[in-house]
Amino acid sequence: MTSTHQETPPAGANFSPTHWSVVLAAAGRAESTHARDALEKLCRIYWLPIYAFVRRQGRNPEDAQDLTQEFFARLLEKNFLADVHRDKGRFRSFLLASVKHFLANEWDKAAAQKRGGGRAPISIDAAMAESAVGFEPADTLTAEKIFERRWALALLDQVLRRLREEYTRDGKENQFEQLKPTLTEASRSVPYAEIAAQLGTSEGAIKVAVFRLRSRYAALLRQQVAATLEKTTDAENELHELLKALA
Repeated sequence: MTSTHQETPPAGANFSPTHWSVVLAAAGRAESTHARDALEKLCRIYWLPIYAFVRRQGRNPEDAQDLTQEFFARLLEKNFLADVHRDKGRFRSFLLASVKHFLANEWDKAAAQKRGGGRAPISIDAAMAESAVGFEPADTLTAEKIFERRWALALLDQVLRRLREEYTRDGKENQFEQLKPTLTEASRSVPYAEIAAQLGTSEGAIKVAVFRLRSRYAALLRQQVAATLEKTTDAENELHELLKALA
């Protein structure tokens, strides 16, 4: 592990550092292209929680888009590594603290900038963002709680995307679509016999396929959580906190 806070993996282990640990390991040193790429990837995945947080602060959709873009533009500037702090080793904590600081200190300056301005490091789907934010019970959830909920949903969406890509790559996209409902809490009501008929196989084969799907989903979920942490050993606690945000 590139981070000095990680245990050294056994010799010969199939090991690759998490995205956030790469960024933290490079903080305070010379510019690291690898670390910058890792941070950009994390930002592209988790921009929606920031947008939702800004909207919950009372900003209209247009201002929230501008502020979100400006926040990420500044975060990804050339000297970004010098300002990275560990914040308990979680990218989630770092990002929330950073956007709070940004809004408190740069609100007027950023809001005054013209739309676009040549600084658009993150692609924002305005219609999708507004649809997602609209589902939040804004009258009861704080901006922080909305941020956590949107973070958890973004993480689950990313895991589902990766799982679908794997099945598609193996020529099993139809199987994935048929089995996908078994990943929800209501999966006990999913008729295996009906799925088997749709796929032209036996109910026993479907049970095995569901077991494999769920096992792979769980593995990808832990990988995705670990990618936002400095220490992979914290993944279980982080996952528990994020699932609580969905309750």
